Amino acid sequence: MNDRSADPGAPFEALEARVSALRAQGVHSVLATFTDLDGTPKGKLVPLEGLADAVAVGAGFAGPSIVGTGLPRMGPRSEYMGRVLPETLRPLPFMPGVAHAVCDGFAGGEPLASDPRQVLKRQVDRLAARGWTLWVGIEPEFFLLRRGDGGRWVVADAQDTLAKPSYDLRAIGRNLGFLDEMRQTLSALGFGLQQMDHEDACGQYEINYRHDAALAAADRYQLFKLSAHAVAERHGLQFSTMPKPLAGAPGSGLHFHLSLTDAHGLPLMADGAGALGLSETGWRFAAGLLAHADALAAVCAPTVNSYKRLAASRSASGTTWSPVWKAIGYNNRTCLLRAVAGRLEWRLPDPSCNVYLALAATLAAGLDGMDAGLTAPTPCDDDLYERHAAGLPVPDRLPRDLHDALLALQSDAVVTGALGEDATREFVQLKAAEWAAFHAQVSDWELQQYAAR
Repeated sequence: MNDRSADPGAPFEALEARVSALRAQGVHSVLATFTDLDGTPKGKLVPLEGLADAVAVGAGFAGPSIVGTGLPRMGPRSEYMGRVLPETLRPLPFMPGVAHAVCDGFAGGEPLASDPRQVLKRQVDRLAARGWTLWVGIEPEFFLLRRGDGGRWVVADAQDTLAKPSYDLRAIGRNLGFLDEMRQTLSALGFGLQQMDHEDACGQYEINYRHDAALAAADRYQLFKLSAHAVAERHGLQFSTMPKPLAGAPGSGLHFHLSLTDAHGLPLMADGAGALGLSETGWRFAAGLLAHADALAAVCAPTVNSYKRLAASRSASGTTWSPVWKAIGYNNRTCLLRAVAGRLEWRLPDPSCNVYLALAATLAAGLDGMDAGLTAPTPCDDDLYERHAAGLPVPDRLPRDLHDALLALQSDAVVTGALGEDATREFVQLKAAEWAAFHAQVSDWELQQYAAR
């Protein structure tokens, strides 16, 4: 038989060849990873000899021990089975002898509905049924912190104090050890590294790498976080995806650059003759994002702290790019949606999000805009922060806190439908508890304001 794809033994033989190649590279174990509902990479080490079983059946985890599975403590569905995807295997530069692998979540022999990667796969499958592909470029911003006096988190680089620190070369020089090890690590993992820079807050950096299809882009971002945590620890640093760790300074975003292609690889969003360089498809996709923005905020900006980033306030550097207003403009970073080069930059997500859920919800909202024939608002040509400061009318703004965003999510059938009943229930419960815990705390600000009054 010449067609090996029709040979039941071919996948096993291919896996055996992969195992042999890994063993030749000195790999003895596989780090089988998945992502919990909170967006945190989790997993376990599996000896290379057990890889075939981890691929076919899955690496087993106690389901209730994982945030957001909703699995019971007993019975056939109490085990979370992470099925290793062989195509994701690659040696980890910072863990000698170990290869990384991504898992799909299963329970009781069926895909687990609340598994974040399965949530995104369902939306990607909807798109694939049309012969389309969503391409995503993710821009990770992050802070490098350390524990200071009294255990408080502070900027790791004590000399990083410029009033306007964007592109500060001296800070890059002082932190070159971390940045260069990240360069080596990401390059070895095949990221297609593009650039690194110091961002607009003290201690804040951005690393850019090649775009990919939606599911692969989400997998890659989770591997980026895993790598950055490991490399930062080797340099005595804390890699932080907290959206707004410094009051009065800009926060971190996780912007999604979005574009669609058809079955022939031709762009669907771009039209050089269209307004803002977008086609009708691009405009309707944008309209869907803006129409569902309030509900999307809960998924794309899912922490109490996220809404301190999403605030119409002046930053210490004199500049803020916070996407507060539901508007679209050409290369306009004061809008929630920025049209550039025939694609859409969705500026709502921050690095605390579960990237699988955020992309799934974003894709579903865009598809709804297309299928319902929604019309996006008139393009915005103004600096919305200047309009706001001058007391002039501005577009509607996003929810002001996590509580309001959760209410919007629960009333949005498109976004909750994309997440699915199980994931929506678990997510709302998790985030409602976070909101309640936040309000049970008494902050230093409150003590200073009220204790002696």
